Amino acid sequence: MSDFSIKPTLTGELVVLRPFVDADVPVFLAAIADPEVARLTGNSPEDAPGEERTRAWYGSRNSQDDRLDLAVVDRATGECVGEVVLNEWDPHNRSCNFRTLMVAAGRNRGLGTEAIRLIVGYGFEKLGLHRISLEVFAHNPRARRVYEKVGFVAEGVLRQSLRDGDDWIDATVMSILAPEWQA
Repeated sequence: MSDFSIKPTLTGELVVLRPFVDADVPVFLAAIADPEVARLTGNSPEDAPGEERTRAWYGSRNSQDDRLDLAVVDRATGECVGEVVLNEWDPHNRSCNFRTLMVAAGRNRGLGTEAIRLIVGYGFEKLGLHRISLEVFAHNPRARRVYEKVGFVAEGVLRQSLRDGDDWIDATVMSILAPEWQA
């Protein structure tokens, strides 16, 4: 049975996933203001919450019992470089959504791949999930490659689901199932 109220610390070779602390907030304030992060995640920097709302959001993550939000910490530097999240939990179907955010300091070194493997493994092995799904935008091939490396499989395309300036961007729905993870 899933228990999203427990906020574990998961340790890999490159990263530690842990509950949020107040010192993490500046990392996410900078990420929210980063135009590249906004574009790749389908958010607008103009719509970004202010510092007070961001502090309240991250300050409340550890008390949520229907989702798991963990900070990604680079073991080499001790710095918070992102987050991984299991949310939109459906207890009856033992499924949830996955999302991640990695700041520039955490990219292109395998940290995101390991962080995703750690939380997906925890979702299947400790929470008893059957299915974890996500959406990735077509203009973020780096993220898609990481998801495929971890074992996510493309299921279909949400055509023109995101407006990017004058362009429309497709999103690919991907998932990984417990039997696929075990294999």
